[in-house]
Amino acid sequence: MQQHPIDQWHRIMQRRDPVELGTFLADDCVFFSPVVHKPQTGKTLTAWYLAAAFQVFFNDSFRYVRQIIGPNDAMLEFETTIDGTLVNGVDIIKWNDEGKVTEFKVMLRPLKAVNLIHERMGAMLHALQQQQ
Repeated sequence: MQQHPIDQWHRIMQRRDPVELGTFLADDCVFFSPVVHKPQTGKTLTAWYLAAAFQVFFNDSFRYVRQIIGPNDAMLEFETTIDGTLVNGVDIIKWNDEGKVTEFKVMLRPLKAVNLIHERMGAMLHALQQQQ
């Protein structure tokens, strides 16, 4: 039996293993960033942004505080503290009938957190790009 996409996401996050994103994301997945105007289209770009997020968001304070799950989508609210700033946000995840994620949207608050994440994600994406 195939694992539910949200259970799979939680496992990927716990392991912080970007390799597993390959089986999690649909080829035509679209990523909506809270700090990039244009949607990022395709499995490769989505995986790239999520791998950077693993480095920026996930520390000992990261936790999901609520989740709402529907038949083909979910909203997971999270909190984390970065440099003394409380970051509150949601991951909105949509998947197809095969259980592959077709859309991953991240929304953040407050503005101070958005600015902090913009700075950190920019630096992390630049570092990842240099490794390629």
